[in-house]
Amino acid sequence: MGTQMEASIRCPRLGGEAPLTYCLQEAGDLPCHRIVVCWQAFFPVEAHLRKVLSPQKWERFVNRKPKDKIASLIELAEAAKPISSRQQRVQ
Repeated sequence: MGTQMEASIRCPRLGGEAPLTYCLQEAGDLPCHRIVVCWQAFFPVEAHLRKVLSPQKWERFVNRKPKDKIASLIELAEAAKPISSRQQRVQ
């Protein structure tokens, strides 16, 4: 499993490279809702998730509704603001 954990793929949500470790925690204590679709070609990600998630987290993961695109973009923009302001202060 070590090599998969270090692997990265192109994330359709972010538009760039994302490591598996990001996908596993993208939704806080749950994986990204697209993790199975994105990673199933590389390793048995669903089996891995069933092994590492508690039964309660697995149920929350498979039953949650993804956020709409606009809400996701607003959250990403809000999260980027502190990073952007820190970078401007450094320059």
